Amino acid sequence: MPTITVDKAELYESLGKEYTTKEFDELCFEFGIELDEDTSETGLAVVNGVEQPPQLKIEIPANRYDMLCFEGIAMNLKVFLEQQSPPNYTLTAPTSGELQVINVAKETETVRPLLSGAVLRNIKFTKARYESFISLQDKLHQNLARQRTLVSIGTHDLDTIKGPFSYEALAPGEIEFIPLNQEKKMNARELMEFYEKDKHLGRYLHIIKDKPLYPVIYDANRTVLSLPPIINGNHSKITLDTKNVLVEITAIDETKVEIINNILVAMFGPYCDAIEPIKIVSEHNKKSREVPDLTPRSMPAEVSYLNDVCGLDLSPAEQCRLLARMGHSAKPSTTSPNDTLDVNVPVTRADVLHQADIMEDLGIAYGFNKLPRFYPNKTAAVAAPLAINKLGDIVRMEAAMAGWSEVMPLILCSHDENFAWLNRIDDGNTAVRLQNPKTAEYQVVRTSLFPGLLKTIRENKHHSVPMKIFEVADVAFKDLSLERKSRNERHFAAAWYGKTSGFEVVHGLLDRIMLMLKSTFITREAELSHAQQQTGGQKADALEGFWIEEVEDKTFFHGHGAEIHLRLGGKEHVIGSFGILHPSVLKHYELPYPVSALEINLEVFL
Repeated sequence: MPTITVDKAELYESLGKEYTTKEFDELCFEFGIELDEDTSETGLAVVNGVEQPPQLKIEIPANRYDMLCFEGIAMNLKVFLEQQSPPNYTLTAPTSGELQVINVAKETETVRPLLSGAVLRNIKFTKARYESFISLQDKLHQNLARQRTLVSIGTHDLDTIKGPFSYEALAPGEIEFIPLNQEKKMNARELMEFYEKDKHLGRYLHIIKDKPLYPVIYDANRTVLSLPPIINGNHSKITLDTKNVLVEITAIDETKVEIINNILVAMFGPYCDAIEPIKIVSEHNKKSREVPDLTPRSMPAEVSYLNDVCGLDLSPAEQCRLLARMGHSAKPSTTSPNDTLDVNVPVTRADVLHQADIMEDLGIAYGFNKLPRFYPNKTAAVAAPLAINKLGDIVRMEAAMAGWSEVMPLILCSHDENFAWLNRIDDGNTAVRLQNPKTAEYQVVRTSLFPGLLKTIRENKHHSVPMKIFEVADVAFKDLSLERKSRNERHFAAAWYGKTSGFEVVHGLLDRIMLMLKSTFITREAELSHAQQQTGGQKADALEGFWIEEVEDKTFFHGHGAEIHLRLGGKEHVIGSFGILHPSVLKHYELPYPVSALEINLEVFL
């Protein structure tokens, strides 16, 4: 989750109260955020030799994009504390009567086809507001915009440029301008080389670097505003003295481009005289339209649902009052005032998608710690573990109590680790292969737990021996009869690594696990005795339990490998194998000492 740093004194001044660290921590907890650090208690930060004022580091839920800046945190807490009403965001037509226009060329379809924006008229920047404005853009780029791949923001001093503007896609050699904070003019190809090793911008170059056309925004005088998603032009950069800001946002995601536009203008709209819409003219991008649209979204919410889930008995009016503390404007429905609420969700709350989200906000406003403990009358199901998970936990607990250590390797491995290194042959119909593996280490989904155990031992050879480890996890196999063309199996595996083979120790673990699974060891004498006890001249039922049979498996040392057979419910299964691993297997995994290993399929016990 993102952590936002805010000035402590400024935030407390905005909230109208000096809080102790404990009091503010409790306020954050009630609202659903978390105070991560108060620098006045842990030691003031020093930047470039200058001691910084006390700051609060607040951890924000990943879905609350409206709280990625000081303005959002202060506004939401003030509404929660009922110090102000939920804000009402409105658009104002320009005094000239003509909107700023951005014409979108069809060629942009090949790079970043979507565009949105707004004008912040007569904005009043201070140093803190300016830094927060830039920081919010950066946070949105890293978070919702996925490192600028989905959306990128450009902000410009409107007084230095002239509309109408045009959004085009041109060859790199045709685009020339002076990049932000630079003095030399360069074309887009030179710009890519210039910023290739830049720690900040270098990580974004790949988004458009190999494309034949680059996106670019011009004003009416063919002055370059920006080369999205890389950098703005120096000509239109904003400063503390900027009064009118043009916001342009390019994207490949239709939903997120509007979410980011709404959040940006809503957070800094209070510092402006007006938020002006702009006109997008495009034949391929929803055609011509005006953006942004700051109209709240209307959502119905059932009064009974909100009460039932929270265990409350609140009237519609009480629910509306509580929802107002979370920024919503709600009122009883005109058609069914006792059963339904009409909730207006602000444009900044893109995380509210269902009445379950409304219910969560109601619970926060009421106070999670005040909610009554109760068993809901209407419930879809009672939680219970899946049978295979419950069985896996039982086996896991038994192995741990026997003194073995659990490990959790990755489920992906290389093709050689899964087959050749275990002296096994791939028939092409067993393992699930990755189509485009990023590295040679992650080529297939494992069909055995052995590779993970052996790699774990290899990476921990510096520890003392003997080493006893186990794993309870899934393996995967191709299965063309299923819709997914694959199936999972829950396996249990263990490995002993030491100066002696430890075969008897692994055998003992197998006996203990099978005993715990209520499966007895069957000998030939036991079967004969059982048959003799059958009476009535009827055919004797086979004795249920498990036994082992020697097997020639190249994974194991010759004469030191066995299959594990199980008779259960009248059916016989081969559930696994165990033995001393072959020296060539040990060589592949760079293990100097012997290893005895065991693997069984737990699915057959269900």
